[in-house]
Amino acid sequence: MNSYVFPDEMPYNTVEELLSLRPVGLDSCLPFTFTSRSKITLGNLTLGAGKALTVISIERHEGQEDQVRCHVEGQQEVSAEVCIPLSSRGEFYECEGEERFTLQEIMSSPSLQSRKFRYVNTAKCERTLVLSPVYQNVLKFPSSLEVDVVDVTEHCKDVEFVSPLSLTEVFSQPDESFPAVVEILETPSASSMLKCKWLSQLVKFQHLILHQKATLPMVLLSTLRGRKVQQYFMVSQHYGGRFRRRPREFSSVYELYAASIQAPGLRVSVTRNCEEVEEEGLPALSVGEQLEIVHDDDDEEEDDGAEKDPGQEETNEVLLPLYMQGHFVEVLRDNKKYKLRDLGREFCLPLDVKVVSRDAELEADPLVGLPCLRIEAAMLEPTLQASFPATPEHCFEIPVQWLSMSMHFTKKALPWPPGEAPRCRVERVTEVTDTFFYEFCKQGDSAAVPPPRPPKQKLSTDKQSKKKSSKAEKDKRQKDKSVSAKQWSDTTLDKKRRPAPPPPVSTFSSYHS
Repeated sequence: MNSYVFPDEMPYNTVEELLSLRPVGLDSCLPFTFTSRSKITLGNLTLGAGKALTVISIERHEGQEDQVRCHVEGQQEVSAEVCIPLSSRGEFYECEGEERFTLQEIMSSPSLQSRKFRYVNTAKCERTLVLSPVYQNVLKFPSSLEVDVVDVTEHCKDVEFVSPLSLTEVFSQPDESFPAVVEILETPSASSMLKCKWLSQLVKFQHLILHQKATLPMVLLSTLRGRKVQQYFMVSQHYGGRFRRRPREFSSVYELYAASIQAPGLRVSVTRNCEEVEEEGLPALSVGEQLEIVHDDDDEEEDDGAEKDPGQEETNEVLLPLYMQGHFVEVLRDNKKYKLRDLGREFCLPLDVKVVSRDAELEADPLVGLPCLRIEAAMLEPTLQASFPATPEHCFEIPVQWLSMSMHFTKKALPWPPGEAPRCRVERVTEVTDTFFYEFCKQGDSAAVPPPRPPKQKLSTDKQSKKKSSKAEKDKRQKDKSVSAKQWSDTTLDKKRRPAPPPPVSTFSSYHS
């Protein structure tokens, strides 16, 4: 494997110092190029600052100071050669060149072992690799070696032993341990899960202030799947913005059925004409017609039916097969603005919303301006509220379960007077990656897939079959109603949206006006 020298950004004070790091005994040592940040005066000749000087040879004459012969490009492609004494002082920087060295050459040259290198064939690697020699000392102890154990406690009183802790172990510390200053020992190894500006600053030996630990109710939001780049956000339910509901769209009667089980009283509007197909039991639907999903719970011996809305002069009941395809949009009955936590008290997931007013405590609210957001799921997340010592009031929330890193508690003092902790502004929105979303979904049961379209056949009109189906649906709805009472507000949150219920035996009942 070939590598080339990656010049350090540090300046050299003399030309001799610059040459001291050149490899000895290698033909590829010359030529190389360097520049001077200050002008160089050589007798009657002055070289301007920033001029590129290419060393082509080293001139050694007995009784005289050693010099380097350099090639200089002048104006209008005029070139010249000058000799510069090794003792010349200035601010010299090495330029990146095309010198190539094998790993064997690097390890065999003491001068090269202190340099940094890059891999030549970058076509095999999108990111540039920086090579630094690593040494390993191997000590072998014979099994017969006798070892004396000596207690050195008294001699090591000033030695501080560090105890690395994972985020989970830090979270398990008692509340009295916070706030505290910690030092990062190992950088996050799961950075692909989060997309936030503070993540890149979690580097080794960086200090953090951990203000407190908490298990926070959060929701997982996603943008529309039709967007060029789909985004995902983990948002605390303390988010201060306001939302309006957005109408959901449905492409089949089965989707209407699943949504109505979770949220009874669903009303939709037909957005595309559907022609009647009598032999398949498909009724005709016209654009603009409104359908309300109804279930008659008053009489178990009767089929599902439709109830007439107050003020509605005429309603017609229609049976829609679950396998029927269509185009429907939800009809919303309010235009209220909701807090995120209030949405959980009244509605089930998933839920389409739009931010209509930003969170005033955020410097930049990433949710503002997005045309539609879907609340995919709600969860309880163990988090550590943290900030950097330079800006202790700007806090962010580290999700303990989604980052792998280690740190240790230091004895450093907090950067504020005792009892005068700053008022923290917490970033309530954390953008996450699609990897996070997929891993989150894998933790729970996958949602049931809508059933495939059955073969064409006439619908059965067997009265007994409908009665059994009606009773089964009623029992299922009663069970779901008891589950839906656990809302976000009492923090009994499901880690996923509820899977779609199994389809009933017969058809689906609605009415249209």
